[in-house]
Amino acid sequence: MRWKLLLLLGLAALLAALQYRLWFGGGGNLQGAELQARVDQQRRQNEGLEQRNAALAAEVADLKSGEAAIEERARSELGMIKPGETFYRVVDQERGNGSREDAPRSRGHE
Repeated sequence: MRWKLLLLLGLAALLAALQYRLWFGGGGNLQGAELQARVDQQRRQNEGLEQRNAALAAEVADLKSGEAAIEERARSELGMIKPGETFYRVVDQERGNGSREDAPRSRGHE
């Protein structure tokens, strides 16, 4: 009868050791869940960067393909106008005088 008790205690200890290793040991469930969370975070970051790269590639293609994109960029970023065009600046009274928000709304027409 004593050997049955020892066998039962030995099996219980083995089960406890295996459970500990399963939950807390190297490659266990907790470590696997942490690794999966890191993979998911990296996947989301990669998707955002892929979208950004696609937008930049489209912009580069536009700039290489013709003058329209370059002209639009010169107009919006540098405030350039063509010879013979009239520049109109529309100031919003609610925003105040001389602030950066008083940017031109209409660039004129040909």
